[in-house]
Amino acid sequence: MTSIHPTAVVDGAARLAPDVTVGAYAIIGPRVTLDAGVRVGHHAVIEGKTNIGEGTAIHPFACVGTPPQFLGHKPEDDTELVVGRNNIIREHVTINVGTREGGGRTSIGDHGFFMTSAHIAHDCHIGDHVIMANCATLAGHVTIGNNVVIGGLSAVHQRVRIGDHAFIGGMTGVDGDVIPFGMVVGNPAHLSGLNVVGLKRRGFDRDAIATLREAYRALFEEAGMSAERLSEAAQRFGKTPDAMRMIDFVQADSERALCRPGLNHGRR
Repeated sequence: MTSIHPTAVVDGAARLAPDVTVGAYAIIGPRVTLDAGVRVGHHAVIEGKTNIGEGTAIHPFACVGTPPQFLGHKPEDDTELVVGRNNIIREHVTINVGTREGGGRTSIGDHGFFMTSAHIAHDCHIGDHVIMANCATLAGHVTIGNNVVIGGLSAVHQRVRIGDHAFIGGMTGVDGDVIPFGMVVGNPAHLSGLNVVGLKRRGFDRDAIATLREAYRALFEEAGMSAERLSEAAQRFGKTPDAMRMIDFVQADSERALCRPGLNHGRR
């Protein structure tokens, strides 16, 4: 049974599943859809063309589906935010809808955990099981894979890609792409190896991690030009899917340079 506090303001055009809970003084706009089991805390604001997936919890004072912080955005632009299932969106988190120029959509997968005061800007696309710690910030058009952890007080530059299973250390300024399974720290960010702790927690065995380490060394530590190392690594690990995820990521077109180890970060 839907439970709406009498002080909440829920537009009559909003679509709420039968078992949604809306707390005191929360505001739900006319183009909002709340799927089954969604819980909205007191004083939270959900507006814009926004769909919140089943089982997601939005805590007090979060602002979800608000207009993008982009001067070219117009009120009549038909852009949206799509949030998946079973996410936790904590206090003061801000998430913007997309822009017409950026494809019109901001999207978040399932089972994410977005801690207090995290910010997700327009046209970001976030995978499943992503954690953003307190005050972590994404600029516009950022793409994040699955099982990524972004440390507190970190910031990701616009149009950066972050691969699956990557780890971003706290207080890190990420101005380049981060390979799958990689760990970056510093400002500006540089690769400091593989996210071994995260891989172990997610069930990667010793042999799988050893192979990823070999692929990492082949890409970044062996002699030769970057293009030569990349070509040799693709031949060597062509039948190893996890290593190829890393290699394919490096080969893909991007608007940002690649975070690299040590002082050579940001250079292809």
